[in-house]
Amino acid sequence: MKSSTLQRVAAVDVFRALTMFFMLFVNDIPGLKNVPHWLMHAEMNEDMMGFSDTIFPAFLFCMGMSIPFAIQNRVKKGDTALQIIAHISERTVALIAMGLFMLNCSDVGSISYQWFSILMVIGFFLIWNVYPHTEGPGKYVFKGMKILGIILLAFLVIYKDVHGSPFQQGWWGILGLIGWTYAVCAVIYLFTRESLCKNTIVWIVIILLAVVSHSDLIPWGYGSRIVLLSFIPSDWTLHAFGMSGIITSLIMLKYADRKHPDKFLYILFGLGIVMFVLGLFSHPHWIISKIQATPTWLFYCLAMFFPLFGIFYWLTDVKGKASWFNIIKPAGTATLTCYVIPYLWYSIQQLLEWYYPHALYSGIPGLLKSLVYSLIIVIIAGLLAKVKIKLKI
Repeated sequence: MKSSTLQRVAAVDVFRALTMFFMLFVNDIPGLKNVPHWLMHAEMNEDMMGFSDTIFPAFLFCMGMSIPFAIQNRVKKGDTALQIIAHISERTVALIAMGLFMLNCSDVGSISYQWFSILMVIGFFLIWNVYPHTEGPGKYVFKGMKILGIILLAFLVIYKDVHGSPFQQGWWGILGLIGWTYAVCAVIYLFTRESLCKNTIVWIVIILLAVVSHSDLIPWGYGSRIVLLSFIPSDWTLHAFGMSGIITSLIMLKYADRKHPDKFLYILFGLGIVMFVLGLFSHPHWIISKIQATPTWLFYCLAMFFPLFGIFYWLTDVKGKASWFNIIKPAGTATLTCYVIPYLWYSIQQLLEWYYPHALYSGIPGLLKSLVYSLIIVIIAGLLAKVKIKLKI
């Protein structure tokens, strides 16, 4: 691109679509038997990184890549800094709220886990559906639907509290963690903008914070809480994934050229090598652990993500093969819808007592079932988007 001109980059959508597709897949395989261990999540103190342990950080990386495009597009439309901050706040609150609701799904009173999940998802769609812009009665109908969604979610909160099951923060849930990382990275980018130099400095500082926060370099106490900015929720390792995505997009805007992509690809592969070396140096000090969010896990994941995105850029934007991924395209454009649909799928399946044949709960047949299931969810999200049912915050 070699400019700050914002263009649609197919690789970003494809990378996000594949990440969402595989997130559906890895969320469906835990109940299977005789599945290769390398596909699963590692245990907390297990020194390994399964395939499942790479999907969440890849999602954070994709989210970070989208931030420069989203904010600069708002700037081009004339939004002020305050308006952009308000938008960031709205998105953050929405993600955290969804994450907390998903974290607090449970049997409570006369409402089963399944019905709680169904009502929760209905509330999500009522509030955050992409409603068409219209005037007249239709405008008030859509506002009424949003209000109805708020009332429904508020009822679920109050109902749980009345029955002695108040909402717990816990670990925020996946969407909640994504929300906090989005907030931190988006606010940083709002002030650094397209300056690759400034963002690189911030990126390095955040990586250092991630390393220091997982070490004994600074004794825990008042001083360390100031240095590590512990009032900021979530883990610095997760924020480092988001900032890595921002850095990737800024490098792309400055150096990528569809006719001459070599320089951009060399930079990404070079960053991958640097991250791999850092992983080797950090491994004697920390195990590879997603649950602990160790620096070693961070470095080895980034050692894959940087060059992998370069490969996708070369394949889709340089060679024009984006159509190869059309079958999972909705996972990149209706990502949040894809993430939420399984809460309906599993709940309805359990209420109807509909079970797969026994062979599909084990080994290769089970894995193929999970792949087909993931594809069906993506197709459903695409069909819903065509009839204007799509979550967007």
